[in-house]
Amino acid sequence: MWPEPRRRLIGILRRLIVWPIVVLVAAVAGFSAYAVLALEPAMPWHSLKLTEEFQARRDARLDFAGLLELEGRLFEELRRAGSALRTGDTAEERSSRFSPASWVARLTGAPRTPVSDDVYAAPYNRSFELVPAERRGSALLIHGLTDAPYSMLALARRLQARGLHVVVLRLPGHGTVPAGQLQMTLEDWRTAMRIAAHHAASLAAVDQPFYVGGYSTGGTLALLHALDSLGDSSLRRPTRILLLSPAIELPRFAVLARIIDVLAFLPGLGAAHWQTIEPEYDPYKYNSFAVNSTRQVLAATSSLARAVERAQSAGLLDELPPVTAWQSVIDSTVGARGLFDSFFGRLSGEQHELVLFDVNRLAAFRSLQTSRVAGLPQLLSTLQRSHTLTVVTNRDDSSDSVVMRRRAPGQPWTETETGLAWPRSIVSVGHVALCFPPDDPVYGFLPGSGANDEPALGSLFLRGEAGALAVPLSVFTRLRSNPFFALIARRVDELLDADFRK
Repeated sequence: MWPEPRRRLIGILRRLIVWPIVVLVAAVAGFSAYAVLALEPAMPWHSLKLTEEFQARRDARLDFAGLLELEGRLFEELRRAGSALRTGDTAEERSSRFSPASWVARLTGAPRTPVSDDVYAAPYNRSFELVPAERRGSALLIHGLTDAPYSMLALARRLQARGLHVVVLRLPGHGTVPAGQLQMTLEDWRTAMRIAAHHAASLAAVDQPFYVGGYSTGGTLALLHALDSLGDSSLRRPTRILLLSPAIELPRFAVLARIIDVLAFLPGLGAAHWQTIEPEYDPYKYNSFAVNSTRQVLAATSSLARAVERAQSAGLLDELPPVTAWQSVIDSTVGARGLFDSFFGRLSGEQHELVLFDVNRLAAFRSLQTSRVAGLPQLLSTLQRSHTLTVVTNRDDSSDSVVMRRRAPGQPWTETETGLAWPRSIVSVGHVALCFPPDDPVYGFLPGSGANDEPALGSLFLRGEAGALAVPLSVFTRLRSNPFFALIARRVDELLDADFRK
């Protein structure tokens, strides 16, 4: 008979071991049931496997020309698979991103009459380069998770107009079919980016600027590459880093993505690979979201956190090239606190600038705002930061006119008129809106945005009862483009002017 204290200790240890296992099993079983019972049925594009997709373990020795050649074979494979992506449902194909006859295809500039029955691949789903008339430098831009290179097009065109040769990389797993999310890995992304970065850096002379930038997960990868360059002499150190809504930290529940689809291999449970399954009507973004996508972006943000810690411990963080980041204070995808505290909280020097797009502070909206944003103006008025902080906000709560309030370390706030104002009925910017101008032909919200007589997705405003559509009605009220994109363009011009003078 064991003594009482030992029995108690053994009981505690059993509970410490058993209960976590019970919770994990319940989470896996609950998610599997949700995936099978609640999600829409999977379509052919949720299972099509494309063999020509970039894989780090197979393709790491490619140069950029080889990477583009492989990508060409990938999209030819997608074209040949066209019949496999046809459902036979006429209504489905009229709005499918894969159908040449769909309004989605016309929205991206395709002719009204399709020239073939092959699958349609919108032009900016692929890697591309923008070549200036006179090369004064170069840049590498990286899109976000489930997005496509199109999300970097507006910024790329701005950089090209000022003389940079811009390379925009398609991350493996993107731009083709949602099933590409199931196999992609962080290693694939980072290896492809290293190939593209070597190419982009080679396009700029030693005395010319070389920029690296990204949106959302692309921002994470851009930062990882810049941190790698601090300790790797084979990598050219960027002149500047440009970030839009970068993914720095994820909500803690994201760690469940490491286990919740473990039963997906069982017959009938394939849907457990997916967090959402939705109609694929967006030409440049997957609407369906795989569990593996969360798993890989979690790996990316975890790698970034470790890289920042290592750089700070080694005293290298002070050598990081100047970082300029644009972030909405309300960001329901990745949040703003990770960028604000975990990353910029470690940076010193006025060369680093965080630009926050505030919510609409009109008094009429005050009682409707959440508590987490109501106290932000008071917080910022007293906050001392060791980097430059800029806030894009209302002049006051009785005006929809927008000003920029900027403060360099140890300096008082300065205020600049922007000549812009909050459009009627818009209460905030947000994660998916930041990198698109308001008249974007695909995501613009301004009246008349669109192409070939088709309205832009960002201008659709559907109203009805919850459950009427296969997607939440909130999808069509969420802002998809940035009413203040001109401020990003102006700041980029200022940064380039400064670097061209050096």
